[in-house]
Amino acid sequence: MTATASARTTAAADWRALGTGVRLVVTDPALLNSCNLLLARHLAEVDAACSRFRADSELAALDDAGGRPVRVSPLLAEALGVALRAAEATDGAVDPTVGSAMDAIGYDRDFTLVREDDRPVRLTLRRAPGWRRVTLDPGTGTVAVPAGIRLDLGATAKAWAADRAAARLAETAGCGVLVSLGGDTAVAGEAPAGGWRIRVQDVTGPVGVTPAQGPYAMVGLSGGGLATSGTAARNWRRGGRQLHHIVDPRTGLPVRSPWRTVSVAAATCADANAASTGALVKGAGAERWLTGLGLPARLVAQDGTVLTTPGWPGSAPDRAAAA
Repeated sequence: MTATASARTTAAADWRALGTGVRLVVTDPALLNSCNLLLARHLAEVDAACSRFRADSELAALDDAGGRPVRVSPLLAEALGVALRAAEATDGAVDPTVGSAMDAIGYDRDFTLVREDDRPVRLTLRRAPGWRRVTLDPGTGTVAVPAGIRLDLGATAKAWAADRAAARLAETAGCGVLVSLGGDTAVAGEAPAGGWRIRVQDVTGPVGVTPAQGPYAMVGLSGGGLATSGTAARNWRRGGRQLHHIVDPRTGLPVRSPWRTVSVAAATCADANAASTGALVKGAGAERWLTGLGLPARLVAQDGTVLTTPGWPGSAPDRAAAA
């Protein structure tokens, strides 16, 4: 997803963090630089707490705890809480215990390095250990992860970080704020006239830099969050096989879904992202699941067919991307 807005009323900055594209838009151009500095500091703290790719992160330290309760920072405790709630809300379709499965398919480092890696991988059918085996005690600020289980917060952390950053920046700056992390978009504060205009597409990137690929739609967002999950952007080849980063906890392998992209609008970006990723994993019938949850969604099938659920905010029909 790519956010756009009138240049007369907003200002934007684009850069990279957490291994993905970052877009910040504010409704007061004079506050862009200070908000951008605060956002960079926030994302650096999230990376230090939640990264699976940093040996010095708090998350990595849990690998060596052998199942013993470990006191964690409030930041990591909050991120883990979001991940566990997402697992419960999706009936385990989004599960943070897929860390070892992610390593096994070669996604064990920043994605820019994954595509350059030619190490062979052995794909093994193996169910994820399961999120219910992770114990988070908010009262003591401790978490216990059984030995042999590696956590991966990639399915929820960016969306949660976008929510958290947008809310804090809007409160601090007193203006409208949009934060997008790799297509996970959260807004807070007063929206620009007409709302935030967001392009929903298969492969995301800054306006004018990454063209739309496949059918896309323009939608308006005035609050909450919008998230897109898909298999078209983060994929790579190993041994002649196409792999991607959405792992099915039931198999430990990249999900085989009738959908290539699912976009969802919700009260928070974290909720939207849990639903969009869960829909990819659930596969056939995901549109009924999303409708039952009352979530507006847009699902793109592997052949490019677009299906939407009631309430999807798009007013114009999908358009084909330019060749």
